[in-house]
Amino acid sequence: MKILVKLVLLTLPFVLLAKQATVEQLFSVQTVKVKKEIISESIKNYGYVKTDESRKYDISPRFGGYVVKLYADKIYKKVKKGEPLVTVYSPEVFKAKDEYLNTFKYTKKRRKNGMLSSAKLKLKLLGISDKEINDVIKNKKASANTTIYSPVDGYVFIKGIDKGSAFNTKQKLFQIVNLDEVWVEAKLFEEERARLSTTSRYELNFKGIEKTYTTKDKLLYPRLDPRVATLTLRLRVKNANHDLFPGMYSTVISLKDEKEQLVLPTTAVIRKNSKFYVFMVGEYEGEYEPMEVNVKIINANLYSVLSGLNEGDEVVNNALFMMDSDAQINGLY
Repeated sequence: MKILVKLVLLTLPFVLLAKQATVEQLFSVQTVKVKKEIISESIKNYGYVKTDESRKYDISPRFGGYVVKLYADKIYKKVKKGEPLVTVYSPEVFKAKDEYLNTFKYTKKRRKNGMLSSAKLKLKLLGISDKEINDVIKNKKASANTTIYSPVDGYVFIKGIDKGSAFNTKQKLFQIVNLDEVWVEAKLFEEERARLSTTSRYELNFKGIEKTYTTKDKLLYPRLDPRVATLTLRLRVKNANHDLFPGMYSTVISLKDEKEQLVLPTTAVIRKNSKFYVFMVGEYEGEYEPMEVNVKIINANLYSVLSGLNEGDEVVNNALFMMDSDAQINGLY
């Protein structure tokens, strides 16, 4: 049997028939077709952004000295590779430069290259750049000052000196962090570990950012937090535009078993007595027939159709309550 929705409207009082256009619009039936989509089972977790440990660079000179001019004078200042961070005066470096210059003058006449190489090596072991070493010979003068440059593009996350500061050997003057890639650490329960081997990729979303980030690069930390019984999954995420910063909160969607499936929106399926039904569009306009289907929930918005429907079949996508009521009145199920 089929339900003729228009017959239901004919039972309305005559006064309402004068406004039939409004009533028909109020009870208009929208339909949707069964279609194929590449769908993955998804599980949601939560995480937060951390700096990539391999992209942290500590600036710790191999000599002591005094700050002459501070270029990276603010925390979180953005710097580029090769950009000066600070100019310092170091008695130890100045002495080594002077020795190198004197050795060069001495060996120029006596051709004792071993002595010159040793003097140059001493400067290199102190961390002095090739340009500064060459400038000693080029200018025939040992500069009292030494400039320290950024080894990478990044941000100043730690600044351990100020204008006029003195510092000791191996003291951390700066920490530069490159954010071209970051980590997202997500918390998993122990029982979720088994699905990691079948997870194909991860989608990450952040508040205030429309872009959805994807990654396959993961690492499960080999330790369990006994306080909350969770494991930590680390995901490496490309961050070329530097929109992601350490500490940002993230939703992490794990996608597994990607395959083509027949799907319908959840708004097109009704559940009754532990069974699932759709209302198929009939041969004539306004006719809808209830049909039992076998479906599996994918997420809050989609069902996977396992049996009962084919691609292209058209079913009702709204007004299911009305359809259900009429079906029961007519004894269709």
